[in-house]
Amino acid sequence: MAGGMLEGVKVVDLTSVVIGPLCTQILADHGAEVIKVESFEGDVGRHLGGRGRTPGMAPKFLHLNRNKRSICLDLKHPLGHQALLRLLADADVMTWNVRPDSMARMKLSYDEVRAVRPDIIYCGMFGFGQKGRYAKVAAYDPVVQGAGGVAGLIEKAFGEPRFVPYVLADRTGGLIAVQMIAMALFHRERTGRGQSIEVPMFENMATQVLTEHLYNRTYVPPLGEAGDPRLVSPYYTPMKTADGYISITANTNAQVFPLFDAMGLAHLKTDPRFDSVAARFANVKEYFALRAEGMKKHTTAFWMALCREHDIPAGPYHTLESLIDDPHLADVGFIREREHPTEGTILDLMPANTLSEGARADWSPAPHLGEQTRAVLAEAGFADAEIDRMIAAGAARAHTPKAD
Repeated sequence: MAGGMLEGVKVVDLTSVVIGPLCTQILADHGAEVIKVESFEGDVGRHLGGRGRTPGMAPKFLHLNRNKRSICLDLKHPLGHQALLRLLADADVMTWNVRPDSMARMKLSYDEVRAVRPDIIYCGMFGFGQKGRYAKVAAYDPVVQGAGGVAGLIEKAFGEPRFVPYVLADRTGGLIAVQMIAMALFHRERTGRGQSIEVPMFENMATQVLTEHLYNRTYVPPLGEAGDPRLVSPYYTPMKTADGYISITANTNAQVFPLFDAMGLAHLKTDPRFDSVAARFANVKEYFALRAEGMKKHTTAFWMALCREHDIPAGPYHTLESLIDDPHLADVGFIREREHPTEGTILDLMPANTLSEGARADWSPAPHLGEQTRAVLAEAGFADAEIDRMIAAGAARAHTPKAD
């Protein structure tokens, strides 16, 4: 048994790439049985985000699909569609991340699925809410970062629009989908009723941006412009020191005044522009500029020691390479070496969050396309002869390991 808080929860997962696989990996990491249903071409994520040692096992795919089992079905084939409905008959959750009209064309709308399993939790993750004019627009992460104001924030700060260089909208949506599924499961425990969940990437990204930056446009009529000036300042970056960079923030007088002393700017502690949190906020451009110049006077090690002495929030500035080797991550066992049956030794990222009442005890590597097709179908009640006929008819496909 897997163990974990979600042991006994069965998830039929039709998702691909990032938003859905992230969601279902978190569910799987906490004990849910996740059956990854893939087309004959497989999750496109198998071929994105790096090159694996074997085809279809790209690094990013390995990091988003552990603790799952893969079954390969052609859902357009009547036998493949029938097999999926058999899987759904005892499923608790179904996840998908294509446009809703695509689900309707495949005869997998909420009404059609709950006809098979009335209390199913049916969770769709897609680009845009279905009541707006963008409802049918195709969306990937850059589309949503651009439409959701993220690239515009970067332009406001640095003069040129850019995307955050990781799939921010996808990952935000995936995390929120986990929350929604957990709430729906709790609701079902109390009421016995399932429900349909919609997780639109655009609206979720807009929520994150606007709760941060609606700012003085919150009021009607507006009391000023949108945008938190601290966060769109060109100085809102890691601070350059005499020999590198440091990640630091200081808000209270107890945090700021020791920095002023070390910078040779002790007089600013009584300057009415900088002598309080409110004053520094009102003069944030000048404050950030002075801070940026002052930090260059000493080395990173000096500033880190000062920050530890005065309990000023500060941490290292990491590159991708140095982050992998961060000693704190080593202390907590965040990165572990695992043995994958075909990919050899890999670095696996452990779940960051823990639950005192139980964690999943086992671990299984990201599966090959259709690796568990036969096993999953057999568990759903298909006889070996039926599975053979489905494969021969082109409704299902099973992974065949290559001989050494």
